[in-house]
Amino acid sequence: MNILVCISVVPDTTTKIRFADDNTRLDVAGVQWVINPWDELSLTRALELKDDASAGVNQVSIAHVGTTASEPTLRKALAMGADNAFRVNGEFNDAYQVAAGLAEVIKAGQFDMVLCGIESSDYNGSNVGSMLAEMLELPSVSAISSLKVEDGKALIIREIDGGKEVISVFAPFVGIVQKGIAKEPRIASMRGIMQARTKPIQVIETAATEAFTRVIRFEPPQPRAACKFIDPDNAGELISLLQKEAKLL
Repeated sequence: MNILVCISVVPDTTTKIRFADDNTRLDVAGVQWVINPWDELSLTRALELKDDASAGVNQVSIAHVGTTASEPTLRKALAMGADNAFRVNGEFNDAYQVAAGLAEVIKAGQFDMVLCGIESSDYNGSNVGSMLAEMLELPSVSAISSLKVEDGKALIIREIDGGKEVISVFAPFVGIVQKGIAKEPRIASMRGIMQARTKPIQVIETAATEAFTRVIRFEPPQPRAACKFIDPDNAGELISLLQKEAKLL
């Protein structure tokens, strides 16, 4: 069984986000790029399955849509243990374009399981995994919080309203994973880091698909007002502020 993990490269959550050109684009100067957290957990679980001889996973690959600027982050994924990497060359921000680029990689390969994080931590669109499954005409399972492989089938636990759902799926399929798929991201070993330097990243050129959305402008949230402290004995003032200013009562 071969697994492909789709990787998105996002700003580190501690990065100070700034915008340029009248708030129409992200200012990438000084931004620290990392693997999208949900994708990192997906990759961790795929590597855990590969380490388990009973799962029958032979190879774990990663795929990404982006420019050469993303390659250092992709090498971090290789250092974690991924066997090879594919990068669809281009700067695509529309979810449909990203899904179409990833579909090119999958159509050209032999993958039994395609894993996507439920969303990226920058746009939070939750679109790519489902679009990808439709483009490939493959069954998809969303909200995966547990994944095992037994007798050539994937055994999956999904989080649903009021409980959990246990299902089995035959390969090939697209899995859209969420928190819980792995406890902690895998830490790259020194050996893995050294090996990642020589692992190839296969670059795929493809015609840009038409975008269906575009970012017009970014609007940062309004700064929070100063905190007001009320004397504990002055309940009347607190109630008045909640009614007139906060409008919560």
